[in-house]
Amino acid sequence: MACTFTRESAVALADFAALCEQTVNATDYPHCTEVQRNVVIYHADSLHEALRSDPRPLMAELHQLFRQGPGVMVVRQGYSDPDVVDRHSQVFNAIFAQQDQAGHAADHFARAGTNGRIWNSLQKAAVHSPESFIEYYANPLIGLIAESWLGPHFQTTAQVNVVHPGGRAQQPHRDYPLGFQTVDEVERFPLPLHVLSQYLTLQGAVAHTDMPLETGPTLLLPFSQQYDLGYLAWRRTEFIDYFHQHAVQLPLHKGDLLFFNPALFHAAGNNITPDQHRMANLLQISSAFGKPMESLDRDRMMQALYPVLLKRLAHNELDAQGLAAVIATAADGYSFPTNLDTDPPLQGLAPQTGQQLMLEALAQRWPFETFVQHVNLMRRKRQA
Repeated sequence: MACTFTRESAVALADFAALCEQTVNATDYPHCTEVQRNVVIYHADSLHEALRSDPRPLMAELHQLFRQGPGVMVVRQGYSDPDVVDRHSQVFNAIFAQQDQAGHAADHFARAGTNGRIWNSLQKAAVHSPESFIEYYANPLIGLIAESWLGPHFQTTAQVNVVHPGGRAQQPHRDYPLGFQTVDEVERFPLPLHVLSQYLTLQGAVAHTDMPLETGPTLLLPFSQQYDLGYLAWRRTEFIDYFHQHAVQLPLHKGDLLFFNPALFHAAGNNITPDQHRMANLLQISSAFGKPMESLDRDRMMQALYPVLLKRLAHNELDAQGLAAVIATAADGYSFPTNLDTDPPLQGLAPQTGQQLMLEALAQRWPFETFVQHVNLMRRKRQA
């Protein structure tokens, strides 16, 4: 039982290196198109094909990749139409202009002001441009990959990161939730919860610009998520040195998707170009059983999106798969926590979710005012 609560002094670089020196066998990932530098590469067409048939074999493959495999994957042409990405970039640029009036925001693992950052870009984009939000998040591949790792009813948050010309690399790190705690705090958690925390989040990114190597796409250390003591190790000098000696980078194209286990050692790279700004929409997707990093007003998002969804459905501009993807991104899919005195389960064991309410309203073509009344009623019922 002595290893259940572990100290930083227990970490061993040799054990870490032995894991990171594994090699990916492409035959373990039959849906992939290739493997580059231990990063498994998929083409969006193969994922869409799996969605049209039985996605479960692919989902099992991806789940194994994130834990027992290299922990990182890329989807080429995750957005086949770059105009969709460009239109959403215009939304982000408008939000940046608003933020500039209030000064620079702080950053994680980099000096404040080094990068451009939009926190809670998910809610801000939904409110600023529901049309672009729906077009962008109707992509079913994001939900397919998220559910492969986290199961259903995941909670999406997003943050935009722009690394300007001359922008310096981040420190290598592990990510939320346990990656945002100090070493002293991490030592208080039993080691099985170090491993468990990986299953509470999935890290993703949508490339909003082409990202040749000189722009500094994310540095990745495949297999590093397999080291159970990694949350105690990533700040140590010998592990940082090992990361810089062995981390890999892949160029990305606008519309490509990158997803990885949050325990993977990674860091944004140096942008050594004189004139290229590297923009990514960072997706931090949480399990229904975990706490997301950011607070979102999902009721406000639902109300912002509802009139546009009604219009698109009336004009047959959104299919069922795209609608499900948008609702899964915007609305809460899990019934708890709630106030069971005022929000009791009337059918089954769980009260109605925001996603269920939104689907019901759209199916019955409720007027906007009726939908708002039901959203407000749900909010009141859930409050203590």
